[in-house]
Amino acid sequence: MADRLDISQRKKDHLALCAGPNVGFREKTTLLEQVELVHCALPEMHADDVDSSTTLLGRKLTAPVIVAAMTGGTDKAAEINKDLARAADELGLAFGLGSQRAMFVRPETAWTFHVRDVAPNVLLLGNLGMVQAKQMSTAQIADLCGQVGADALCIHLNPAMEIVQPGGDRDFAGGLDVLARLVRELSIPVIAKETGCGLSRAMGAAIVAVGVKAVDTSGAGGTSWVAVEAHRAIDEDQRLLAEELWDWGIPTAASVLQLSGLPLEIIATGGMRRGSDVARAVALGATCGGIAAEVLRAHKAGGYEGAKSFLRRSIAAVRSIMLLTGCRTVAELRRAPRILGPQLAAWRPEQP
Repeated sequence: MADRLDISQRKKDHLALCAGPNVGFREKTTLLEQVELVHCALPEMHADDVDSSTTLLGRKLTAPVIVAAMTGGTDKAAEINKDLARAADELGLAFGLGSQRAMFVRPETAWTFHVRDVAPNVLLLGNLGMVQAKQMSTAQIADLCGQVGADALCIHLNPAMEIVQPGGDRDFAGGLDVLARLVRELSIPVIAKETGCGLSRAMGAAIVAVGVKAVDTSGAGGTSWVAVEAHRAIDEDQRLLAEELWDWGIPTAASVLQLSGLPLEIIATGGMRRGSDVARAVALGATCGGIAAEVLRAHKAGGYEGAKSFLRRSIAAVRSIMLLTGCRTVAELRRAPRILGPQLAAWRPEQP
C-alpha cells in the first residue's frame, strides 16, 4: 500500500517541480548552442516547397517533432496527457506517455494514460522503467501497451535518478537481456530511452547488438531528474548526494553526435526547448526531436490551445530553418553544412 501511495505522490511532485524553476542543470548545457547551421541566402525554392515530413518507426509525421514523455497516474496528469496527445494528433506529431509503472501498481489509475479517444491516429509511445520491465513478464508488459494502444514501447534507463530517489532501485543488472527479450517477444518496436543523462556510443552499440532499432537520448542540459529528486530528498545524506550528481550526464547534442552512424533511429530529447533545437539535433543526425518541459509550461499557461500554439510555432521554426539552409526535405537537413563548437566537436566519435 505504501508503494501505491508513494507513486501517486511522486507523480504529483514531479509535475509540480518540472513545471517550475530550479530543476535544470546548473552549469552543463545541451551543447546544441554549439551547432551552427550555414545560412543559404538563395534557397531557390518557395517556402511552401519545404517538406518537413519524416518517418519514425515506419509512421509518417508532418514534422520531426515529438511531445516527449512526461506524466501519468494522477487526475491532473490525465488532463495533460489528453490535451497534449490531442494536439500532437491534430498536428501530425508523435506523443509519449509517462512511466506506466503507476498503472501496473495501481490499476485504478490506468485511465489517466488513455488518450486514444482524443488522439486516435497519433504515433503513441508507451513507457516503462527497465527495473520494472525486468520484474514483469512479456505478457504483462504487452497488456500495459495494449490497454493504451501504444505503437511502440520506451524502456527507460534511469540509474542516476534511482540512486538518489527515496526508495529508489539499486539493481540494474540484466538490462540488455531484458531489451533482447522484449525485442523478440513484443509485437511493437522497443525504444531504449535514457532519463536526462544521455547515451554514449558504446551504449548505443550494445543496444544495437540486442536488436533495438530506436533510442531516445534524453541527454543532459534540460531538466535534471537528479535535481528533481534532490528537492524530494527525505534525509540529508540523500540530498547531498543528489546535489553532487546534479549535473551528471552526456549533453543532448553530444549524445546525438555519439550515436550518429549507428543503425538506429535517434529521438533527441533532453533540454529541447524550441523548433530551432529540433532542427539542430536533426542536422547532427537525429530522426526527430522531442520537447517536454516547454510544452508542459505552455499547457500550464494556456491549456490545450496554449500547448497546440507552442507546437505549431515549433513546426514553423523547423520549416523556416530548412528553408534558410536550402533544404527541401528532412533528409537534406541531416546533410546540411554545419559548424560545431570545440566543446561539442570533442565528443565526435573516433573513426575506426
